[in-house]
Amino acid sequence: MHQYHQGVQADEPVTILTVAREAGVSKTTASDALRGSGRVSERTRETVARVAERLGYVPNGSARHLRKASTGTIGLHVPEVLTRSSYYMSFVFGVVEQAARHDYDVTLITSGQRRSRPPRVDGLVLGDPLGGDPVVESLMATGLPTVSCERFPGARQADGVVWSKHAPMLHRLLDHLSTAGSVRPGLIVAGDESDWAASLHRGYLEWCATKDIVPRVRRVSFDATGEEIRAAARTLLAPESSDGEAVDALVCAPAGAATEVAPMVRETGSGVLLASCVDSAATRMADPPITSIDLRPREAGAGCAELLFELLSGTAEPGTERVHPIDLELRPSTHPHP
Repeated sequence: MHQYHQGVQADEPVTILTVAREAGVSKTTASDALRGSGRVSERTRETVARVAERLGYVPNGSARHLRKASTGTIGLHVPEVLTRSSYYMSFVFGVVEQAARHDYDVTLITSGQRRSRPPRVDGLVLGDPLGGDPVVESLMATGLPTVSCERFPGARQADGVVWSKHAPMLHRLLDHLSTAGSVRPGLIVAGDESDWAASLHRGYLEWCATKDIVPRVRRVSFDATGEEIRAAARTLLAPESSDGEAVDALVCAPAGAATEVAPMVRETGSGVLLASCVDSAATRMADPPITSIDLRPREAGAGCAELLFELLSGTAEPGTERVHPIDLELRPSTHPHP
């Protein structure tokens, strides 16, 4: 039974916020004081400890886990296909760098690994988890604190989510193509098992509906080969395409797809505009350089890791979501043709 304390109701659960309020300090200071970390004076540390003991505060499992530092490691899972992309490498570096700031190591877990027992880590970061991935399902069922980059399109949800406004950014890109003269933009996109791809697909259809434009979409697998990408582009660029007319602008969602089809676009000789939904060194160095959405993967990885450590320390609550800013890089591939 809860007892009454000054400023605390009898039926009020005692949380780190309760302790902070009673001790007259911030939530972060209270958490650092109880964990023995951060720049907290000994006097403040003792005050917070006395208040916590008086209130009967019991840290949540995640906070206890971090204080004990039982593994000193967090796990990072990414879809198998992403291990071949520059986006993945940048995302991983962001996670690793942020973990190092907390004196933690990172264990890489891919969907090709089937485990008979949970990984020995304190928490998990899931990079663009795919719906229907049994490894992701098993990881989320471990009960370990989990943060995902983009929402998981499955029954379970991570304790924290870092996500970006992909549909509005695609609207901005399509508006730019329209200003450059496009009236028949096409989209190559992966299936809806990824929240990122589903957001792009939905955003494209919404934009086409508002402009009274016939959607021209070709779906490919999330791990599409170069040949699959080129085949999809071929049907959109062909005058005899099933939609009646060839596209005059092509937006490629999968990483690496725009550079894959760039030679085909040039060969048409019809001035088709080309853009990518994933920026990279390849899009920046292409001839001509390709207009792209900069997903800022390194910063996204760091943001996911930081949110996980905040969940572990108790300074962030389960259910926390944060928006990761992305940007549009305009380049010559979408300049209006004379």
